[in-house]
Amino acid sequence: MARGRIRARLRLSQLYTFACLRPALDEVEGSVAPGHTRLVYCNQPRMHRKKPLNYRANYISTTKYNFFSFFPKALFEQFNRVANIYFLIAALLSLTPLSPFTPVSMLLPLAIVVGVSMAKEALEDWRRFMQDKEVNARKVCVHKGDGVFGYRPWEKIRVGDVVKVEKNQFFPADLLFLSSSYEDGICYVETMNLDGETNLKVKRSLEATSSLDDDDSFKNFTGTIKCEDPNPSLYTFVGNIEYDRQVYAIDPSQILLRDSKLRNTTFVYGVVVFTGHDSKVMQNSTTSPSKRSRIEKQMDKIIFILFAILLTISVMSSIGFAVKMKFQVPDWWYLKPNDTDAYFNPSKPLLPGLAHLVTALILYGYLIPISLYLSIEVVKFLQAIFINQDIHMYDEESGIPSQARTSNLNEELGQVDTILSDKTGTLTCNQMDFLKCSIAGTAYGVRSSEVELACAQQMAMDLEDENEDILSVPKHKNITSEIELETVITSKDEKESKRVIKGFSFEDSRLMEGNWLREPNVGVISLFFRILAVCHTAIPELNEETGDVTYEAESPDEGAFLVAAREFGFEFCKRTQSSVFIREIYHSSGQPTQREYKILNLLDFTSKRKRMSVIVRDEDGQIILFCKGADSIIFDRLSKNGRMYEEVTTRHLNEYGEAGLRTLALAYRKLDESEYTSWNHEFLKAKTSIAADREIMLERISDMMEKDLILVGATAVEDKLQKGVPQCIDKLAQAGLKIWVLTGDKMETAINIGFACSLLRQGMKQICITALNSDAIAQDAKQVIKENILNQITNASQMIKLEKDPHAAFALIIDGKTLTYALEDDLKLHFLGLAVDCASVICCRVSPKQKALVTRLVKEGTGKTTLAVGDGANDVGMIQEADIGVGISGVEGMQAVMASDFSIAQFRFLERLLVVHGHWCYKRIAQMICYFFYKNIAFGLTLFYFEAFAGFSGQSVYDDWYMLSFNVVLTALPVISLGVFEQDVSSEICLQFPALYQQGPKNLFFDWVRIFGWIGNGVYASLIIFILNIIIFYDQAFCPEGQTADMAVVGATMFTCIIWVVNVQIALTISHFTWIQHLFIWGSIATWYLFLLLYGMASPTISGNSYQILVEALAPAPIFWTTTLLVTVTCNIVYFTHVSFQRCIKPMDHHVIQEIKYYKKDVEDRHMWTRERSKARQETKIGFTARVEAKMRHLRVKLHRKTSTLAEKPVATPLNESP
Repeated sequence: MARGRIRARLRLSQLYTFACLRPALDEVEGSVAPGHTRLVYCNQPRMHRKKPLNYRANYISTTKYNFFSFFPKALFEQFNRVANIYFLIAALLSLTPLSPFTPVSMLLPLAIVVGVSMAKEALEDWRRFMQDKEVNARKVCVHKGDGVFGYRPWEKIRVGDVVKVEKNQFFPADLLFLSSSYEDGICYVETMNLDGETNLKVKRSLEATSSLDDDDSFKNFTGTIKCEDPNPSLYTFVGNIEYDRQVYAIDPSQILLRDSKLRNTTFVYGVVVFTGHDSKVMQNSTTSPSKRSRIEKQMDKIIFILFAILLTISVMSSIGFAVKMKFQVPDWWYLKPNDTDAYFNPSKPLLPGLAHLVTALILYGYLIPISLYLSIEVVKFLQAIFINQDIHMYDEESGIPSQARTSNLNEELGQVDTILSDKTGTLTCNQMDFLKCSIAGTAYGVRSSEVELACAQQMAMDLEDENEDILSVPKHKNITSEIELETVITSKDEKESKRVIKGFSFEDSRLMEGNWLREPNVGVISLFFRILAVCHTAIPELNEETGDVTYEAESPDEGAFLVAAREFGFEFCKRTQSSVFIREIYHSSGQPTQREYKILNLLDFTSKRKRMSVIVRDEDGQIILFCKGADSIIFDRLSKNGRMYEEVTTRHLNEYGEAGLRTLALAYRKLDESEYTSWNHEFLKAKTSIAADREIMLERISDMMEKDLILVGATAVEDKLQKGVPQCIDKLAQAGLKIWVLTGDKMETAINIGFACSLLRQGMKQICITALNSDAIAQDAKQVIKENILNQITNASQMIKLEKDPHAAFALIIDGKTLTYALEDDLKLHFLGLAVDCASVICCRVSPKQKALVTRLVKEGTGKTTLAVGDGANDVGMIQEADIGVGISGVEGMQAVMASDFSIAQFRFLERLLVVHGHWCYKRIAQMICYFFYKNIAFGLTLFYFEAFAGFSGQSVYDDWYMLSFNVVLTALPVISLGVFEQDVSSEICLQFPALYQQGPKNLFFDWVRIFGWIGNGVYASLIIFILNIIIFYDQAFCPEGQTADMAVVGATMFTCIIWVVNVQIALTISHFTWIQHLFIWGSIATWYLFLLLYGMASPTISGNSYQILVEALAPAPIFWTTTLLVTVTCNIVYFTHVSFQRCIKPMDHHVIQEIKYYKKDVEDRHMWTRERSKARQETKIGFTARVEAKMRHLRVKLHRKTSTLAEKPVATPLNESP
């Protein structure tokens, strides 16, 4: 192992931003607070394997089962299903003499159903296990002793180990940061998997250990850490380390958390504090839950209903049997009434009646379809394959397809009401593009934002299709120009092929290639560029191969500013401890020149300050303060003579905001030497203070300097969303889905993203719920804060109720600190009530645990289906808590995918996953289950009718082999084809008519009306089948010789009618036929005749009364064929009439679309097709559509005012002459 070490000359801790992270060497006691009992012996991992420590290993598992728990837990899940419990009891009873069937015929189907389901669960959990194995097998460099480091799998790491993590590696456990390749112990960490943020965090090691600079340094290294016990708090850490006979305090800035990533640092050394499931990221995760869909839960209720029916008719059969035995059997001498036993005793009918109850329960068991669960498992498995194979959800860039990691929840995809989404990596690419700017009151930048382009396209369509009344207005020249001004016009330059520059999408020839030197206000423009190039905390990195300079910035927009400054000719090229160097390419002298700006002070950006300033001394000795921040903050700090461009800049900022861009205002102030010296003295005094109010003092002193500013201009950057995100959100909103954003980002970032993806828009009223500062409150602080939050929630709810504008939209924005109180039992329902009333909800600065708690609140509070989508380890909790968890297969880790139910490569694929596959799967499963109950009721009740007709004898009218083949062979494939291939409309229509999706959340195809309708249809069919067959065959001649039909003939004919009725019924149910469905339906009918032929050809010892029944008895008899035809038509005519009436009188949405497509009106009458598409959108207040509609309303108002003004102008006409 090389012992070389990179010495970074730059000591970043000299900057104010990083100096705040320097740990204060306070006087610390040798112990920590009570309850913090963890002891870590550094470089002595074996000490922790003994009691009482015995800390966890670093092995992690996200599986539902393990080797020992699989069978008991999987069996428990299987017998959570009501039908399986019934069939288990029935199978056990089949071992008794009371069973009308053999034990094998009852036990084998149950074993197959349960076994296949358990095998499917095992396969899905095996995939999770293999992904866990991949993570646990990652290698990291660990100290083995005597200063020698070697690679070891993550799962072998123990508490106390010293590890060496290299650049771009993930941290294998929670580490105490000891030293790094930088001289003063700085390292860069990306915490995307923890809080969703991609901007790099700066961590600083302990001063005392920063000298441990190579492998040999750890040869004799020892120390003792006393710290807090494992907990889920990502942002806190309490503890100390005893090292070299000194005790040093440890704070969160020295902790490197598992699953965060080392960036821009060659290596770091750290000692393992928390391992495996004790690490903070794993503490934030929850156990893999066992999820069941709403349809499956409702199906259990139907099973209970059928079981009640089964019990009722069994009791009726038992009573009938006892009555018959008591009063009629003594007269039936051929039954030998005197030959009695326990189950046949006319003198004591009670016991035989009870015994017959058991027989009846088993005999009528076909009412409860045991093969239903197996058929559903098969159908869901095949549906999952179709989801996995969907080419439209395959990401070509990454080569990642969609994946249904569990098929249990396919139909749940079609019933989602609320989506809870992470922001970073899910909605955004974490890429900012400099797009527009306003300098000295002049707007620059001609390229349109994604929001503007989409709005222009939609407005053009709407103006063409819907605004004929507007077009009929006389086209005055100034009205036409007004419309043109409101419509985004793409510049000619956009059509030209240009070099793609990451972070820079600006186009305007007035500023590019040094042309800004010919603009008026050249001095202000150059000052604008200098502010971009100087006011930041970024570090330049030179790529030795290409010679290009890249920037490591704390935020993506800061990086975009530096790229923009470089493209404008002001390249930030170098930073030292005290200076930044700018290479000005387009200098007035005509030659590139390098300028040095000495950094005097850096006033960092915080969410409270909403601004950042840097105080520099230029080469002329002038002290200047450069400031950038939110326009509202900057404008309040402008001097009287610094407001020259305020009005026009404000207008530009509003336009940029409407275009979905993130804006900042730029200003400066020149300082006198004496003024600065006096202020700096106070600033240094506050910075070195160790008082509790240190931050407040720093903020107050910073405010003293950041005043009397002079406005220079404003920037507008576009937060690049992932491809298709705005369109996806718009489509989901049109489908009636609510979207919440839960992010670890600061509030300003989340709000800007909300604007970019149209969850927020101009004119939407923002409700910000914030908590009071607890430091400013005396006793009972928590109660006071909660009362204040409740008051804010109540006032906001009242404001929404009193709002009279039907187009008014509200957005709720809340941070993690406030959410801590809002999620408590006495406030959470008030918070949820307000959130549900708002069009969009954004929760900022939330921890992974809070994401899960918010998800649980929405799920349990609304009682509707929730879907959580995220891409990092910080999203695992909410993914597992939601009814459906969707993981994004991002570039940073696979923790979210491993915990998810479905995985996709990009957020945009969520549109197709829900609107297409969700819609299809819901309707398929719903129709399949309803049909399954229908066919089993139609078949099972005929057994009851015949038994009652035969004196409650327990006699079945059907051969045993008929009944065994009914569900397994003769009706299995058609119902599977219904669940796999049925489409009410095509995928293109699903996307064009998103309102169709609401059929799922409204549960139109599996509500109790439809369920009881199908049950009633089954009862009707069973009655018709039995009654018509009995009437026809009871006293009619069956053969030419005049013989009547025996029980075998009646049973075979009745069963033939059932096969025809249920297969014709499914043919009437299916909307979309393929050759497979035709093969399965008509093939099932043909299979019945083939089975009857072959079974009849078997030996009489096997076929019994069915010997040669088809060839000799049924086929030659015309009454057999006419009865089959009559019964089939009579049974299905009612359903056919119902469907015809519904389509003609009260059609559903998909019926209308099917008619339009059938008659090709979508091709012949495009205007009608467009009109129907515009109707097929749920009314929404978020998304591009809502944004465009709001802009259209604004345009109509302006247009109306313009036409009114023109109409009111007096027109000069000749005076009428009097007669």
